[in-house]
Amino acid sequence: MSETRFTDQHEWVRVDGAEATVGITKHAAEQLGDVVFVELPKIGQSVGKGAEAAVVESVKAASEVYAPIGGTVTEVNAALNDDPAKVNADPEGNGWFFKMKAADVAQLSALMTPAQYAEYVKGH
Repeated sequence: MSETRFTDQHEWVRVDGAEATVGITKHAAEQLGDVVFVELPKIGQSVGKGAEAAVVESVKAASEVYAPIGGTVTEVNAALNDDPAKVNADPEGNGWFFKMKAADVAQLSALMTPAQYAEYVKGH
């Protein structure tokens, strides 16, 4: 069973077993505007919880994407190199950034549930 959690930096992580998929939220994509470039991490790269893992650039700004939990990058969404607009079209689906093997899935408990994130966004 997969579980999705959110950070206060507007990243999401969907964990299925020990595999975690990471991207930015719909809210973040809307705030950024049209995404024009994505810098993805390297496969095999180890990222700590809260560490910068990727960069997303839009017509408005460049923003870091932080790892919601720690782990080792196992796959990147290479389709974003050719079509960064996928981030705007489907930020919480086909617009994912990278997958990783989670170092400690217990780190999920510190992140927001979908309901908590919805409340958080309302306040911002």
